[in-house]
Amino acid sequence: MSPRYAPWSDYSSSGPISVDGGIKAKSKRGAIGEQWWSRRFIAVLESFGMTGRLQRGRSYARRGQVLEFSLATGKVAARVQGSRPQPYKVTITVLPLTTAQWRKVESRLAAQALFRARLLAGEMPAEIEQVFADAGTPLFPRSARDLEMRCSCPDWEVPCKHLAAVCYVLAEAFDDDPFALLAWRGQGRDELLAALRGKTAAGPGPASPGTGTGAGLAGSSPALALLADVTAAPLEESLADFWSAGLSQARLRALPASPAAPPDLLLRLSDPPAVEVRGQPLLDVIAPAYDRLADTAPPED
Repeated sequence: MSPRYAPWSDYSSSGPISVDGGIKAKSKRGAIGEQWWSRRFIAVLESFGMTGRLQRGRSYARRGQVLEFSLATGKVAARVQGSRPQPYKVTITVLPLTTAQWRKVESRLAAQALFRARLLAGEMPAEIEQVFADAGTPLFPRSARDLEMRCSCPDWEVPCKHLAAVCYVLAEAFDDDPFALLAWRGQGRDELLAALRGKTAAGPGPASPGTGTGAGLAGSSPALALLADVTAAPLEESLADFWSAGLSQARLRALPASPAAPPDLLLRLSDPPAVEVRGQPLLDVIAPAYDRLADTAPPED
């Protein structure tokens, strides 16, 4: 009978070597991940049967054992200090979306300028998962086969605690910037927003008088496209259900709370005008005024 070998983690009783200046998880207790998209990322990994193995890396993430961390298209690279003097090299690779898949996603996102507004406000719209699904590709990995996790440590379990620690650091990176999740899937912030502006600007021409569709707004300006999004059918066609909620109370309660929009959100929606004031771009001059107005606004009841 062949002998059974216990995982490397069962033999390694010494704790990791303490380090200074490592990347520490901001969460001190409980779950890691504040926003719905980072929690969803961890939940997806746990759904692959990784729950117990992920938890082993939580203390590593909180102790700051991750020395280096970088995120690029389709790949996360990191170095993690374990119990040996030489830090371990960690990579987490996901198959990026193809150009054709991104074109489908961009078209659907551009059709709803509110999505772009919420992304600019630092929020990932909960409906974006459905946008990706409609385009034929999920936002999050579908199975463990969509991920390739590698660590240079002797532990053959996947994920080991070093990989798990990097997963938690990655989740908090998604917390800080929802565009990081999209960049991991193959489209950076600047590329995506430029593509959305181009698709919005190339939208349908002016609407026919009395149609109330707002198509003319969508084609004339990226900022006005936001207004086109919220322009519904004419009032006379909506009287029967004007006071009805679009969603049930249960569905509304299930939606994540939206963070406060930054005061200069409308400035971000438009392409900056080629105007300078005493050698400074106009947007740089007026943006601080929006911040001051927000600071002096009376609190809501």
